[in-house]
Amino acid sequence: MSELLDRGAARTTWIRSRMPLLAATRRDFAERRPFAGRRVGMSLHVEPKTAVLLEVLAAGGAEVVATGNHGSTQDDIVAYLRSLGMTVFGRRNDTLAEHEANVAAVVDARPDIVLDNGADLVAGIVAADATRHVIGGTEETTSGGIRLRTELAGRVPFPTIVINDSPLKAIGENRHGVGQSVVESIMRITNLMIPGRRFVVAGYGWCGRGIAQYLRAFGGRVAVAEIDEIKAFEAALDGYRVDDLRNLAEWGEFFITATGHPGIVTEEVFDRMPSGAVLANAGHFPWEIDTAALAARAVAVTELDTAIERVDLPDGRELILLAGGRMVNLAGREPKGNSLEAMDLGFLLQSLSLERVATDAGSLAPGAQPVPDDLEREIARRFVRAMGADR
Repeated sequence: MSELLDRGAARTTWIRSRMPLLAATRRDFAERRPFAGRRVGMSLHVEPKTAVLLEVLAAGGAEVVATGNHGSTQDDIVAYLRSLGMTVFGRRNDTLAEHEANVAAVVDARPDIVLDNGADLVAGIVAADATRHVIGGTEETTSGGIRLRTELAGRVPFPTIVINDSPLKAIGENRHGVGQSVVESIMRITNLMIPGRRFVVAGYGWCGRGIAQYLRAFGGRVAVAEIDEIKAFEAALDGYRVDDLRNLAEWGEFFITATGHPGIVTEEVFDRMPSGAVLANAGHFPWEIDTAALAARAVAVTELDTAIERVDLPDGRELILLAGGRMVNLAGREPKGNSLEAMDLGFLLQSLSLERVATDAGSLAPGAQPVPDDLEREIARRFVRAMGADR
């Protein structure tokens, strides 16, 4: 355990040293203590950058009760956070059932502020009829924002600031952070060449834009599958081939999903893919690639390396699945996630939005809503100064 703790502490020390926006916020929160007497419940990837965020909240007086997302928890960081007195549930190899029990344990702790990623925690609070304990919270992702506005619409009586609605997050964290880290992770996991290879990106939201941009920057040939007419129009003007995913299935060598929606790569698409095609998911939930349908038709599934599976099909073709269809930049081998600068920005949005909930929840409407405009503009000013773009 000491070795695990030491590694988690050392990794977090390096990350913390490169996140100046959160460092300044930590000093400010330590002086003003905006979370004193508050319990923050979290369901978010437990990795070093998240540890720095939780340190900031704890410096502001928050009691933290947390768990990770399925498949992305890093055990050394759990050990480090527990050494700070935080209650953290979960391990990297938790089953889905164990992950759901971890979320339930955070719900049972009755947090009054929620820091969510994918709306699992809010859904659990609603199901447990525990909303009366909560004054508000934040949601990090596209997938969680969709859930709040569909299956949970009208059922969440407290304000939830959707960080993913922020143009700052869209540009800084999604386009550039996710774009860079997904391409980097695929390169690290597979050790395959990018230049000249054919990539199909499903979804041209901000994450899809970034993935396509960074693939092309490395020399990849990129096509985009997008059902929204306006986004398809944008992708075409950005110079990408644009078509239905079924029509692109025979052309592509790599397929990367980034939509936030389930059932994107289906049996019909599998049937058209060439042998050796590589499948990766960048979305929050492992539902964009229909891995259950793929496994059901397989004659054999072989683990070739950490985060690489070969799926042998009855017709002699083989498909390569990365990270089991989970978020490839956090569930794959040597997970790094988004760049430190991108998450310094994203977690500053989290910190100040959570502070607004803690100190002025009454000014916010119930339900899902964007980051307040005054916070957006203040954070943009801070980021430009921090990166030296004003010099």
